[in-house]
Amino acid sequence: MEPRKAPRWPILLLVLAAAAGVVLAAIYGPGTRKAQPAASPQAPPVTGAVDTAVPPQAQASAAPVAAAPATQAPSAAPTGLHARRPQRGVVAAPVSIGSLDPAQHRFRVDFSEGSAGISRVTFSDFWISAEAREQARAHAEAVRNGAAQVPPLPPDDQRYEVVAHGSLQGYDIPMLGARAVEVDGAPVGLFGAVWAPTGPGSFATEVASASGEALLRIDRSFSITDGGGGFDLRLAQSVRNLSDRALKVRWIQYGPADLPKEGTRPGRGGMLDIRRYQFGYLYGPQRDPQRQSVVVHGAMFDRTDVLKRTAADPTHSSILWPQPDQKAQGFELSWFGTTNRYFSLAVHAPDPAAAQGRVLVPVQEVWALADPTAASGTEQVAFTELRSGVVEIPAGGTAAFDMGAFPGPLDPRLLGSVEPFAALRMDGLILYLISGCCSFCTFSWLANVIVLVLTFLHDHVVFDWSLAIIVLVIVVRFLLHPVTRYSQIQMARVTKGMAAIKPELDALQKRYAGDPKRLQQEQMRLYREKGINPAGCVGGMLPTFLQMPIWIALYAVLYFDFDLWQKPAFFGVFQQFGGWRFLGDLSAPDHFIEFSAPLITWPFTFSGINLVPLLMGLLFWVQQKYLAPPTAANLSPEQQQQQVMMKWMSVILFPIMLYAAPSGLTVYIMTSTCIGIIEGKRIRRQIETMDLLAPRKRDPGKQDRLGKLYEAAMKRAQEKREQRGRRFKERD
Repeated sequence: MEPRKAPRWPILLLVLAAAAGVVLAAIYGPGTRKAQPAASPQAPPVTGAVDTAVPPQAQASAAPVAAAPATQAPSAAPTGLHARRPQRGVVAAPVSIGSLDPAQHRFRVDFSEGSAGISRVTFSDFWISAEAREQARAHAEAVRNGAAQVPPLPPDDQRYEVVAHGSLQGYDIPMLGARAVEVDGAPVGLFGAVWAPTGPGSFATEVASASGEALLRIDRSFSITDGGGGFDLRLAQSVRNLSDRALKVRWIQYGPADLPKEGTRPGRGGMLDIRRYQFGYLYGPQRDPQRQSVVVHGAMFDRTDVLKRTAADPTHSSILWPQPDQKAQGFELSWFGTTNRYFSLAVHAPDPAAAQGRVLVPVQEVWALADPTAASGTEQVAFTELRSGVVEIPAGGTAAFDMGAFPGPLDPRLLGSVEPFAALRMDGLILYLISGCCSFCTFSWLANVIVLVLTFLHDHVVFDWSLAIIVLVIVVRFLLHPVTRYSQIQMARVTKGMAAIKPELDALQKRYAGDPKRLQQEQMRLYREKGINPAGCVGGMLPTFLQMPIWIALYAVLYFDFDLWQKPAFFGVFQQFGGWRFLGDLSAPDHFIEFSAPLITWPFTFSGINLVPLLMGLLFWVQQKYLAPPTAANLSPEQQQQQVMMKWMSVILFPIMLYAAPSGLTVYIMTSTCIGIIEGKRIRRQIETMDLLAPRKRDPGKQDRLGKLYEAAMKRAQEKREQRGRRFKERD
């Protein structure tokens, strides 16, 4: 007797577990902390008249500025130009606009004097956690009802900020800050202590010649407009020619840059770092004479792609807009924005109803910049630069470079229906898409359908997002019930049929032990005679395969949909028990028990116990141990070991992979499993009353599609074996 071989499935399980650990290390790595507002940037040392107060990337010798086409020959460019603070109409310090009172404004904007840009945008009614949001809601409700005891608001460091700060070669760069202005081809730095505050959100500077004569007066003013639901900013920028001759001017400023990574606290979502750079544009006048149709597809970069582009270029810069094909076709930019999971910072055409309509006139090019000298261990930040075309300003004349800015949520109710965002189709900023290797399988079209269904169920049927998810499960299972029933009957028929012909199969294996080709032919003949399709077992997996696109699309919806952000399950019933966090945020893990400090930080963050994935694994085990149909009787020992391995994979790996997933998704899968258990028991009762071995009415000369595919695959495999055998003989 030969010694029994050791089973191989434990080794396979160890290999799969190691692979899962590597994947989890990549997905659930430590999150990035919430970016704190940095101080106003200090002007770098003066290195020359032209380079005054300009960081290295903005100096005349820097590649991004030098790459711009000069308006005159270098010998004709003026020399000695510099920016300086004007002496008139100056206030002591930059004055913020907006407020943190949600009854008055949606946000407060703080400014940096160094470049007349935004240092931070702090929202009045958005918070970084569901607990802080609930505390703020309780405070507002107590104030509204005139309660004797009013709970305090959460501290201001719990407020959500959409603008992140980062360093570019040692200089802190505020968002939308001024960078430089080209005067007849000569760049003049505008970064640093050259701006004077002139009012709330307003700044001014002058460009003077080497002799001190003022040539240009530049004014920048931020204001909160009445439109956009309170989320729209107007950036008015004017350049006035104070000289006695015409000047050619090109405006250069910083644009939207990296936003904070969502999930900045351990265990709070943030499994994926999905930050994007997106564009909305118009076709050329020949294709769209009315210039009314904004296109929102075909112009998007993942943040990782942007960093790769800048790293591959010696100047650490890369043009994002326009790409060569976009330039060749005459596309014109309408808006440009950066996004993270739930928020965006975008610039857009200021007034879609104006003469220029939906064209963002002051921006002809968008460049990406990155810092190659970022300190080890710190996250590299990608910046952008907006460049205008060359404008000739007559003596005493003024040129405007106005634009709108949107610092706000990726809310489809806002961007899809509120002006000016709806006219500019800025809802194109919302993408239910998992980037990278999963882009092709996210099924974004299906995600859009799921959003519509969930929104309808929440708004008109159940009025709770978790109940809407459960109803969605019921609808999906109902639609797939015919497929589920058919596949389970097929599996039972194959299993019982294979058990009935097992003695005949064993006899064939003994008779043709030395002739595999003849054995295969005889087995297929026997299957046809008995009406058995061995590939019918594959149909049992069909309902799972059909649900996989829904799971993936639902994952994208639950991960990106702003409506589900920080929304509790079941009307917040668990939060009534002393503020228990369990299922308090459907876009984050369920947080059944949260530790005071993470127990594990590598290869993934383990900061608490999430109950729903564990219950889901328990349900899988119960379903497979007590409720799964019996396996085919003629499986070999290796095949039986493989089936056992697959069962344990679903019981162990599924909960591990979904442990830090949005709790809304785990609620969906667990509910679907529960319904599947009930549905399976009912189908098996029907199967018990059926005569599965009775001959079916069918043409004996025909086989079903799976049978044909199975036979064809077996034939191809046999032919390949014969070809390999012939090649070996020829070599001998």
